[in-house]
Amino acid sequence: MKKVLIGAAISATLGMCAVPATAADNVDLRMSWWGGNGRHQVTLKALEEFHKQHPDITVKSEYTGWDGHLSRLTTQIAGGTEPDVMQTNWNWLPIFSKNGEGFYDLNQVKDIIDLSQFDAKELQTTTINGKLNGIPISVTARVFYFNDEQWKKAGVSFPKTWDELMAAGKTFESKLGKQYYPVVLEHQDTLALLNSYMVQKYNIPAVDEKTKKFSYSKEQWVEFFQMYKKLVDSHVMPDSKYYASFGKSNMYEMKPWIEGEWGGTYMWNSTITKYSDNLKPPAKLVLGDYPMLPGATDAGLFFKPAQMLSIGKSTKHPKEAAQVINFLLNSKEGVQTLGLERGVPLSKAAVETLTASGVIKEEDPAVAGLRLAQSLPAKLSVSPYFDDPQIVAQFGTAIQYIDYGQKTVEETATDFQRQAERILKRAMR
Repeated sequence: MKKVLIGAAISATLGMCAVPATAADNVDLRMSWWGGNGRHQVTLKALEEFHKQHPDITVKSEYTGWDGHLSRLTTQIAGGTEPDVMQTNWNWLPIFSKNGEGFYDLNQVKDIIDLSQFDAKELQTTTINGKLNGIPISVTARVFYFNDEQWKKAGVSFPKTWDELMAAGKTFESKLGKQYYPVVLEHQDTLALLNSYMVQKYNIPAVDEKTKKFSYSKEQWVEFFQMYKKLVDSHVMPDSKYYASFGKSNMYEMKPWIEGEWGGTYMWNSTITKYSDNLKPPAKLVLGDYPMLPGATDAGLFFKPAQMLSIGKSTKHPKEAAQVINFLLNSKEGVQTLGLERGVPLSKAAVETLTASGVIKEEDPAVAGLRLAQSLPAKLSVSPYFDDPQIVAQFGTAIQYIDYGQKTVEETATDFQRQAERILKRAMR
């Protein structure tokens, strides 16, 4: 709440400094987003620049960390009090806009937002029933990044196959110590990695949207959780019990990460900088290969819009809200101010601007990770329902059953399948 008030105060101050205008001409907008302090600061600065160019439009900032942001926005949308401009998540579309009417249709303001700067394929991922629910800011995928110093100490090369990844666990344990692991994954990342393995092996998506059911059989769900147990037992990654012993702070703020005891991660390319920045020098994160099963025709990559900018359906000022979005995503001033804080942008104008200024560098881990993801085979699309927050949370609970010895792998698989099917059925009604 304190951050929201600070943002509002900044906006109010900017409004006082604005060029005088009649009350009838002034427009007050609200914009919300989540993120870390770096994202907050560049967005506030960009909105300040927008206000200089549009003194009749004041944007009040409502920003928070990730925790609690969705629940707060859910309450606002239910009450028709959502912000005019919102940073939104791709997997929220099934929650708020099953029929495409949960957000303002941005096709209605295409004379203000230059949609030609975005690939039609990318805009289609955020379009429901012909209604454009958000502009994807960037795309992102989970890929492997490794702590170069720790892998050198372990004396092994970055893995190129699943077998090599498995073998690295015992090497880390024997050469560096029991507390050292090749990678660390939070439960949502583990879910995505296991799904990647299953897609490579069976060439089917996790969710069949036509039948509104999961595609995996009972036996395949058992294999799904057996793979998790194998990763833990092979010392590739710490289990959820050990991970929880370090508290509830962000993973990149935990001592084992900073000290290099956890030698890598499977993470969104768009957020990898904050993980690398927290490593104890001279260590840095280096992009690894993506493990593939022999004969696999699809990497099973979780490739999606990193975030979107949407306009609230309750807004009274859609044109002014569209001006804000176009400024942030397409204008030279907005783009330069935001930089890569929200990932490598999709806007062609933004890419041109940031490449010319040297911000986008192919050797940058975030950029290199995106290029790797784009080069991998991807014939099957991932359903946003697989990333439903309730399903992700249920998976987190499921692996705790295994790690705390409360259920067998088979019992966990059966329980998860039952619970996840119920969640999916409710979500797709």
